[in-house]
Amino acid sequence: MLTGAMFDPVAALNTVLENLDREAREPTKLRAALVPQLRRVIEEGHRAAEAQLLEDRNGLRCAQTLSNLTDAVVRAIHDAVVWRLYPNDNPSTGEQLAVVATGGYGRGTMAPGSDIDLLFLLPYKQTAWSESVVEGMLYVLWDLKLKVGHATRSVEECLREARADMTIRTALLEARYLFGTRILYEELVTRFDAELVVGSAAEFVEAKLRERDMRVSKAGTSRYLVEPNVKDGKGGLRDLNTLFWIAKYTYRVRDQLELVSAGLFTPEEYALFERCDEFLWRVRCHMHFVTKRAEERLSFGLQPRIAERFGYEPRGGLSGVERFMKAYFRIAKDVGDLTAIVCAELEARHAKRTPVLDRWIGRFRDRFRATAMEAEDFWIDHGRVNLRAEDAFERDPVNLIRLFWLADRHNLAIHPDAKRLANRSLRLVNPSLRVDPEANRLFVEILTSRNAPEEALREMNEAGVLGRFIPDFGRIVAMMQFNMYHHFTVDEHLLRTVGVLADIESGRVQETYPLVSRLVHTIHNRMALYVAILLHDIAKGRPEDHSIAGAAIAEKLCPRFGLNQAETETVRWLVEHHLLMSMTAQSRDLSDAKTIERFAASVQSLERLKLLTILTVADITAVGPGVWTAWKGTLIRTLYDETEVYLSGGHSEIARTDRVRLVQMGLREQLPGWASEEFDAYAARHSQAYWLKVDGTRQLKNAIFLRDVVRDGRTSATDVALDPVRGVTEITIYSPDHPRLLAIVTGACAAAGSNIVDAQIFTTTDGFALDTIFISRAFERDEDELRRTKRITAAIERALKGEIRIADLVADKHPTASTRAKTFPVPPDVIIDNALSSRETVVEITGLDRPGLLYELTTAFSRLSLNITSAHVATFGERAVDVFYVTDLTGTRVTQPDRQAAIRSAVMDVFAHDVATLKAEGLEALVAAPPPREA
Repeated sequence: MLTGAMFDPVAALNTVLENLDREAREPTKLRAALVPQLRRVIEEGHRAAEAQLLEDRNGLRCAQTLSNLTDAVVRAIHDAVVWRLYPNDNPSTGEQLAVVATGGYGRGTMAPGSDIDLLFLLPYKQTAWSESVVEGMLYVLWDLKLKVGHATRSVEECLREARADMTIRTALLEARYLFGTRILYEELVTRFDAELVVGSAAEFVEAKLRERDMRVSKAGTSRYLVEPNVKDGKGGLRDLNTLFWIAKYTYRVRDQLELVSAGLFTPEEYALFERCDEFLWRVRCHMHFVTKRAEERLSFGLQPRIAERFGYEPRGGLSGVERFMKAYFRIAKDVGDLTAIVCAELEARHAKRTPVLDRWIGRFRDRFRATAMEAEDFWIDHGRVNLRAEDAFERDPVNLIRLFWLADRHNLAIHPDAKRLANRSLRLVNPSLRVDPEANRLFVEILTSRNAPEEALREMNEAGVLGRFIPDFGRIVAMMQFNMYHHFTVDEHLLRTVGVLADIESGRVQETYPLVSRLVHTIHNRMALYVAILLHDIAKGRPEDHSIAGAAIAEKLCPRFGLNQAETETVRWLVEHHLLMSMTAQSRDLSDAKTIERFAASVQSLERLKLLTILTVADITAVGPGVWTAWKGTLIRTLYDETEVYLSGGHSEIARTDRVRLVQMGLREQLPGWASEEFDAYAARHSQAYWLKVDGTRQLKNAIFLRDVVRDGRTSATDVALDPVRGVTEITIYSPDHPRLLAIVTGACAAAGSNIVDAQIFTTTDGFALDTIFISRAFERDEDELRRTKRITAAIERALKGEIRIADLVADKHPTASTRAKTFPVPPDVIIDNALSSRETVVEITGLDRPGLLYELTTAFSRLSLNITSAHVATFGERAVDVFYVTDLTGTRVTQPDRQAAIRSAVMDVFAHDVATLKAEGLEALVAAPPPREA
């Protein structure tokens, strides 16, 4: 293998220039002769840099090697253009030219796909000679397909542009001389310092921090997003660049090594800076090499390949990719710590104003004495909590918890100096402090605070205190779960869940979560709920079931937190069953009495029902943006309402009969134009399940719809209803019942790219199907949504008439999911259960989600002559969980072993391609492994 040390780009390019066709003295001929040889050298240089990276695992060295390669290539292009095309042995003063690297290239570090930022520096205005040279160089660079950012300016123009544009000023801050008239470069640097930098440090710092906020908001405001942007994301390379720009501008440092002598970092902190810089450059260079493009997002598809290149293997219940990403997020956190350190130094030297000072100092001046009395080791420093002495933690380690308690209690930020000292004092968070009653009391007050518990806990986590105070929490810090469902690391998800609960309790989200916003003020175990929320995923990443393992951890921690035996048992139960309500609501028939009976048997009390409902809503919401939907809210509410009735003693067959009668009476009142005989005949067509399961609004629509269909003499028809509140569109199909009906409907939806979230299937007493499919709304405007849905219903009606084959439409629209199967090894699984329903067999199918999957499954069932009475569709990222309630054509449950085996075989055939992919990837053991449950 070729290593970087064995390849000398300068020597290789000198050979290219020496062997260049001497007749190539015309621009087109020169490029034709030069470009292929330069491309060969660049490719060879990249191979050498990649080999060096794999060998010595030093990302910064790789980035420097690639920058050196680019230096040599740019110099060779310049020499070839000047020597062969525009020789000038005696240039005039106006014909001087300096070639300068700026921006990232100016720093002397490049990834394989980085831009080449060049400044062609002139003494005055451009001359014909300099214009020809610059143009000749650029044409060669463009022919090489390199991404070039360039500017041709005089020294005066550079200064004028930089004075008006902070981006240009930053690029010039990184200016590095390459070749040409050096005195021009030196004049630029000298005047840049004297005319722009002096006296403008505060302006520059403010602009860079504001620019950082905007950049991070685009790339992702959390450094714990599971597909981070390595370059521009929070905790990425650009944050380190910003720190150095600020240091360079404010303290006039020229090299990163000077960060210590300038007093910004201690030697240990500078070592951390170097470690972060090297790690992130290594990730970025590997990403560019693997993708062969300037890919900056560490996507799910890339993560396993980069983890393999880093040498991470499975260990301690975590896969290699999860271990790699944990290391990545720890580096991102370290970058955040370094940012806080630099900001603290800037403030200490008055390089920038503290925005909160003017707004808060007056408000809290009167609180100073009170604050001092309740914690004499602390004071308010520029509107933030700080320590009076550096030995405050040594003298009283409880101060490590009290620091965050005070900040939350008084709605104050924590001074960066205090955070810095806390991070250096983590050894004091020892077994003795963990069992200290005062420390635990303060911690629980932070957790259950009515101010901003999420932010206080995040501060504790960022400082490293939370993971030390609760070691089991420390195990999940920076841990990601390699799937498409979770948007954040486990610790970030838990903190966000606490934040959602606090928002619910405050009433800020009452319109979005009306049910739990009401319930939260009726519970009797507020402390237990907050503790359960914090701990519900604390056992993620362990070989055992995280719900069971988490319950054991909760049982151990709760007494330490001061909870009594009853509260501890409540927390233990909530953690162990935190997925129960979500899975039941999304994958079970809520109109089936047995579903409610089994769920209620697990919950046992109204208090537990309320607590679990609140936890479930908070958990789902905190997974990530868009995961909570109005449709999920409807399912959760239905399950809550049904279970509340049951636990209150009102759920029985008699009660259900009474409820059916009440529903029918309510509908009858809304149909005053119907004769009694007509309504009774209509009501008799529907089963008890129909009256209990379908909401009143849709029952009214269905009654009018079916009456019109019968009067028109039609035997099949479709109807559409928009439900923007729940974010779904309903498609109702009326047709003579037959096993392939649902397959036709799901196929038409799949061909249109629609996402089915649920299906309610009913058969009338006279043999007609009345099926309602719920699809996710795709358009904001009703007109657009109706237009899309009409295309789907037209395809359904044509298929029912035999005019088109749905199978052809689906095959034309959707490719296989083999690439995703390689990225996410989701083992297919089939569970057939006759105990979950008193009337039907429940078939639960788990597998890799893909377009058209529901169509393939319903087609398989129709071939087996199974009657689907209801279908419940849930998707957790890449994993689909589809549940079907089925009977044989005779209306009986499927109990025969051979019939159940046929169902399993047919379902596994649907996933045959995915199974083959798993085996090809050496993951045969996963095929039989049951998938984990998620909220």
